[in-house]
Amino acid sequence: MPEPSRADPALRPIRVCLVAPSLHILGGQAVAAQRLLERLREVPGLEVGFLPHDPRTNALLRLLQRVKYVRTVATSIAYVASLIRALPRYDIVHVFSASYWSFLLAPTPAILIGKWLGKHVVLNYRSGEAEDHLRRWPRTAIPTLHRADAVVTPSSYLVDVFARFGVPAEAISNFVDPDAVRYRRRASLRPVFLSNRNFQALYNVPCVLRAFAVIQARLPEARLIVIGDGPERAKVHETAQSLALRNVEFVGAVRPEEMGRWYDEADVYLNASDIDNMPNSIIEAFACGLPVVTSRAGGIPYVVEHERNGLLVDCGDHEGLAAGALRVLDDSELAGRLIAEGLRDVELLYTWDAVSDRWATLYRRLMSAPAARPTEPPDREVARDTGGMLPEASTR
Repeated sequence: MPEPSRADPALRPIRVCLVAPSLHILGGQAVAAQRLLERLREVPGLEVGFLPHDPRTNALLRLLQRVKYVRTVATSIAYVASLIRALPRYDIVHVFSASYWSFLLAPTPAILIGKWLGKHVVLNYRSGEAEDHLRRWPRTAIPTLHRADAVVTPSSYLVDVFARFGVPAEAISNFVDPDAVRYRRRASLRPVFLSNRNFQALYNVPCVLRAFAVIQARLPEARLIVIGDGPERAKVHETAQSLALRNVEFVGAVRPEEMGRWYDEADVYLNASDIDNMPNSIIEAFACGLPVVTSRAGGIPYVVEHERNGLLVDCGDHEGLAAGALRVLDDSELAGRLIAEGLRDVELLYTWDAVSDRWATLYRRLMSAPAARPTEPPDREVARDTGGMLPEASTR
């Protein structure tokens, strides 16, 4: 990495370090981080670097990472060392964040080390589990959030959640990558459905399978494309087998640049998550011209308005999900309206042009204010915030 310029700070680019999961970690945060990184590097006046939550390690640490339990310690050592080496070169530390242990292991060191080095810190919190996280882990999460100079979320839903815990935040939306997905006009809808959430309990992919069983009882030719992978893989496949489903294609994990093909293959998008924030997959479905039928989990109703740009059902209601899917197949006028409104929302709200100025303005605002340097090193600050206790383990 280049050494920092000694020129007048007002005359040189703002140096931003994006600290986030790499694409080696399966999930939406890694995809969103990669897209944001690519776009931010195109913005005049910004110089943007990337530091992964999962840095490459030397031979000794790689050996230790093979040992259960030791793996987390070894990875954390490599990660903290990379933060200490890299962050002095930057003006702003922009940290992606999930919840629970992930929050403690990835964003927390970046925030505390960034502030210890006198940097401006943006915490980009992206998990729909925020409310439960803050309620269960108040001694670690809330003091750490307050140390960030700005807390940014992808949706107003999380802004409202943080407000209930006394944490000010602002929303800057996710955006669609036009190179990854494309719109296809559908004169009539075929019974070809898509689910592309990871196989984690909170995304409840088995509910989609149960809904598809109801659909297939009426439309034997119906087809379901299931994209994703994760710790619930066995449960997902067992559910499909127990329901004796036909025409279900399990694709596995798909790279972001390949996802457009599968949106194009389908005609209706299904989602049954129990906990969620602002799924990028829903706005991608909008952009591709798929009507969306989804649970109303978490922040989804902030994106999907029932009967305007999609259909909402209660969490866990597989019969309602199936009824919504059959409804858009049967009612071409409704389907056309949902598709048109979803596409309109993408054009107005979820493009890079719509959000790029928000990021640039935030960075400039932070640079106009001094970054406070704490008086204690990061490890002592964590101990004080937690009352000297170990962080609570997640029950999820």
